[in-house]
Amino acid sequence: MSKIAIFGANGRMGRVLIEAINLDESSKLTGASVRASSSLIGSDVGELAGVGKLGLAVVANLNEKLENIDVLIDFTLPAALQDNLDFCVKHHKPVVIGTTGLNPEQKAALQEAAKYIPVVFAANYSVGINLLLNLVRQTASVMGQTADIEIIETHHRFKKDAPSGTAVAIGEAIADELGRDLSQCAVYGREGDTGERDQNTIGFATVRAGDVIGDHTVLFADLGERLEITHKASSRLTFAKGAVKAANWLVDKPAGLYDMADVLGFK
Repeated sequence: MSKIAIFGANGRMGRVLIEAINLDESSKLTGASVRASSSLIGSDVGELAGVGKLGLAVVANLNEKLENIDVLIDFTLPAALQDNLDFCVKHHKPVVIGTTGLNPEQKAALQEAAKYIPVVFAANYSVGINLLLNLVRQTASVMGQTADIEIIETHHRFKKDAPSGTAVAIGEAIADELGRDLSQCAVYGREGDTGERDQNTIGFATVRAGDVIGDHTVLFADLGERLEITHKASSRLTFAKGAVKAANWLVDKPAGLYDMADVLGFK
């Protein structure tokens, strides 16, 4: 049984991760941290997640739990990434990273940490989304040279980064399949007289509204026909369950940077 600890237990995903680990028969929650200034320190993690008492207190520092931790999960904010990676490297603990909106320096930090510990990093831990990534690669290989490609994503009003990390990952998968550089061919907004569409571009449209968990549609539109591939998430629990699956898989792996394609055996 994997002994899992989580950073950011009080976050939206942190609370759902507590629930997911509690539901998973192959893992056990053995640590959950929050910021040192949080009023939640000392409270029961189960009550924090609304699943009843689990007999584990929220802490400010996971040092005291080290001997009882096999792997950690981090779904916090980009600003906390470096400290969390440093903690895992220092104590030789595998880590699953679900934080989105990372800049190039933070992505480089993941690469550096992966020289010393096993790291899983994915823009989205949903099994369905990772199947979608496979499907869009296949579709791009057949239709991508003639079809216009657009990625439309919708998330809740509280999401801070745009486009979503998942939308960018979809774009990167398509661009890679077509031999393009996403940084050169992506179009993130259109306004005014933009002229005719350049078929070599990959367009992104972002919607932020209400409490939408996460919808992603990839549109391949040619003259005379179009194909739409859509994934809709109705619960954050699907992402948390995927992250727990990744954590269980990662425990005995050598140092390196992995993704959900590795976890699901797609590679």
